[in-house]
Amino acid sequence: MAATIIQSITELPVGDIEMNNRLRPVSRAGVEAIKASITELGVMKDAIHVRKIKRSGKIELLAGAHRLTAARDLGWESITVVCWECNDDFARLMEIDDNLAGSGLTALDTAVFLAERKKVYEKLHPETRGGVAGGRARQGLANDTMSFAAATAEKFGTSVRQIERIVRAGKSLTGGDAHRLRSSERPITLADLTELSKVGDVSERYRVVNLLAEGKVKSAKDARRTWASENNRGVTPPMNNTEKTWQRLQDAWRRAPKAGRVIFLEEHGDEVQALLDEIRGGRG
Repeated sequence: MAATIIQSITELPVGDIEMNNRLRPVSRAGVEAIKASITELGVMKDAIHVRKIKRSGKIELLAGAHRLTAARDLGWESITVVCWECNDDFARLMEIDDNLAGSGLTALDTAVFLAERKKVYEKLHPETRGGVAGGRARQGLANDTMSFAAATAEKFGTSVRQIERIVRAGKSLTGGDAHRLRSSERPITLADLTELSKVGDVSERYRVVNLLAEGKVKSAKDARRTWASENNRGVTPPMNNTEKTWQRLQDAWRRAPKAGRVIFLEEHGDEVQALLDEIRGGRG
């Protein structure tokens, strides 16, 4: 995973930096805190990290979404940067680790980030995947690279079991689950996410997520009991058109092979990105 800093680029126009496909939306409270710090100190104490994409020449944000948003809000024309030349895996890891090292991560955000980090880590170190690692050990080919859970537990000072539990919860989130759960006024706990990971039925999952997001239950277990009660009485709430559309889209996406998903994104990727930008902008 080669990555080098482009020493000749230390400052860039704010408007030239793209901020797409982030794993976590920008928190307005976080942005306001940075703006207050800038007002008090007169400077932004840390540079943001960006990368220059070779094939297009575009500048993409790696780490510092809150700082970049604060600069935009304050009307800055340029901002201090550390500019990298790197691949997609390095870029994703930098975004993840910048957030994990920061403060204010919820259980939901932590689960999303660690599940994504596991994907990238095992892509970079395929020999550490469970089945592969066991096979290599039996053949006497094991190396010193730790499993994702062991490496991450060591990095963040927690147990392997806790990391595995968080990752399982994060991997279970599909479609717009994380987006909807972030709208809940009650913090979503790891226990909620663990319970949600046990839900296999699409209709039940949609109902449980919505009950949590709308604050109508105290926990995912309560939400599952509510769903079960509704169904036992034959009073399953009718799905509105938006819910029916969401379920059809999610079912089609889950069934589609990778090649089919790629073709879909090549055809509709710009529309999807525009909608994501509109949703994220609306949170501000």
